[in-house]
Amino acid sequence: MFKRTLRSRRILVAPLVLLAPALSYAQVDTSDWACESCPFDQEYRAEIEGGATYVSDDAVRFGNFTGYDEKGTYPLINGQGRYSGDKYLVDYTLEDIGLDSQAFDLSVGAPGKFELNLGYRELPFRRFGTTSTIFDRPASDSLALPSGWVPVSTTAEMESQLPSSLRPQNIGTDRQVIDLGANWNAGDKYLLFADFRRQTKDGIDISSAGSYTQASFLPRVIDHETDQVDAGVHYNTANASFTVAYYGSFFTNNNSSLTWETPFLAQPGATSLRMAAEPDNEFSQVSLSGQYRMKTWDTVFAFLVASGRGKQNQALLPYTINPDIDAGALPRSNLDGKVDTANYSFTLASRPSDKTRLQFFYRYDERDNGTPIDQWSRVVVDSFPSGEPEPNLAYSFEREDVGLSGEYAFSRKLKVSAGYDRKRLDRNYQEVVEQLTDRGWGQVRWRPVQWLDIRAKGGAEQRGHDGYDETLGSVLGQNPLMRKYNLAYRYREFGELTASIMPLESPVSLSATVLFADDEYEESLIGLNGSEEMRGTVDLSWAISDGASLYVLYGHDRIDAHQTGSQQFDWWDWSAFHEDRFDHFGFGMTWRPADGRFNLGFSLDRAEGNTGISLDSLSGGPSTLPDLESTLDTARIEASYDFTDRWSGTFDLRYERFEMTDWALVSQTTLPLVLTSGAQPYDYDVYAVGIGIRYRFGDDAISLAD
Repeated sequence: MFKRTLRSRRILVAPLVLLAPALSYAQVDTSDWACESCPFDQEYRAEIEGGATYVSDDAVRFGNFTGYDEKGTYPLINGQGRYSGDKYLVDYTLEDIGLDSQAFDLSVGAPGKFELNLGYRELPFRRFGTTSTIFDRPASDSLALPSGWVPVSTTAEMESQLPSSLRPQNIGTDRQVIDLGANWNAGDKYLLFADFRRQTKDGIDISSAGSYTQASFLPRVIDHETDQVDAGVHYNTANASFTVAYYGSFFTNNNSSLTWETPFLAQPGATSLRMAAEPDNEFSQVSLSGQYRMKTWDTVFAFLVASGRGKQNQALLPYTINPDIDAGALPRSNLDGKVDTANYSFTLASRPSDKTRLQFFYRYDERDNGTPIDQWSRVVVDSFPSGEPEPNLAYSFEREDVGLSGEYAFSRKLKVSAGYDRKRLDRNYQEVVEQLTDRGWGQVRWRPVQWLDIRAKGGAEQRGHDGYDETLGSVLGQNPLMRKYNLAYRYREFGELTASIMPLESPVSLSATVLFADDEYEESLIGLNGSEEMRGTVDLSWAISDGASLYVLYGHDRIDAHQTGSQQFDWWDWSAFHEDRFDHFGFGMTWRPADGRFNLGFSLDRAEGNTGISLDSLSGGPSTLPDLESTLDTARIEASYDFTDRWSGTFDLRYERFEMTDWALVSQTTLPLVLTSGAQPYDYDVYAVGIGIRYRFGDDAISLAD
């Protein structure tokens, strides 16, 4: 709330700054004038809010990005402030201080000369609060079985050991973000900028891994950080602007691998297993971008040229930690991975006449993978050699996109536009080498009266290729009749209809949109055969009075898909139909009486989702999976009352109810060969109520200049 308030006050100054050059031409005597409507800040003012928030129950998901994941009382501390002197301006905001979602922003600068920014925020993500594990954690990169654990063949045989061995283990992460930034106006035409961000992420996530036929869900420790740097120089003139910039991203994982003891019976030497985690890596890029405006046909030319390199040279793990397998030495001890990137693009927008607009664009994107290729002797899940040596494939691609679009206004009431673009994608080491996608569309915009705006858009897209290499698919162990959905031939038809009703003299406005898309994979005998989507939304707004307004909205989305597969590695012998349904209803209102001392806001939302999957097998006949269902209800009331010009009270009530059924979330012993973490589907209702007192320092409103 404080951030939005501060930004809105900044916006007030912008129109006056834009008008300043025009006003300076008036040669009149202004010595006796007094500015009565020009807002300029003077001295210091601030708003500090203190209080408490009570959460009614433990609800892990409710704590996502809020920090309210446990029952209890939390501090309510927010604030914002500004100091404006003759030369310097200082802004700061405080949000949710003391919570796992707390944030702080500070800006110091001299308007028109320089600005320094400092920011810190925490972002909690809570996934599951019902999970448990048998594993102990002697170190951040290893998991051990509890003392006295006896390995067995199935989870059913673990039932006597699980009650005394399971311990609660919530799944979630916390992210801390530090931002440092600065910009400096070096004259009228140059702006220098530099920004640094560090993101640190820690917590517990779930990984699944195991032996050849058995697996376990593992509570893996997350501990990594990402540094990002963005710096450059911006040059600006009346008709042109150019920017030279550098971008860098540097990822460090403090846990490069995970070693665990398997709870299942294993062959000698394979009682402990190991897998690699996300490796350290970095990416750097330099770019030149700009635009130039020409008087001819009011033409604007914009371009971007960028070149980068990604590197990953993490030390490789050995083939296996199984002492009974001699897999030999690795071809090299480090990956020495590097990928060069190139990006080129330009756009030309022109207006040959008052009724005509044209735009042409071209984009080129390349990923050149220069990682060395060697022959490797894999060991499957630390249990047995794979046999034949296999190469590490260095995937690369080139992508081009070119398009032309235009609009013609037959009158103020009728405009017609159309466009065409072609994409070319070249890959290596995949079943499809070259892929072409052609897309065309047209749109009609009709405003028969001032208060009615109707837009109808439709088009088609065809994605083809130079042939599907079935031999390569067979080498990779795939059914030669299967077509991967992102590589297969696809024909798409789409359409969209939007209507907006905004009467000039009426406080009511209404908008509605209907979208349709149909995808056909006609050449895919096995794989995704087709999908169809229908989406509709309705939004009603009503400005009841100067101090009251409300809105009502509804949205529905339907997605149907069909796929075929083969159990016998031959012609298709089973099929599946997917039906996804999503509905959303929202209502909200605001009220502020004429005296301006009381503010009230209310919102109510309901979201429902349902997924049905039906199967048809030549060997087993028709069958259905249990539906996947979810219902989320949320409500919020925000209110404040000004006791005096400086003191006010605040009230905030949030309510959330979430119910979900998901057959994929099962207990530890449901699957004979998979030891799960026992996560339960969400089923909770919780409310959080906060009461606070707000005090204003300095002037109550923006000071007017003398």
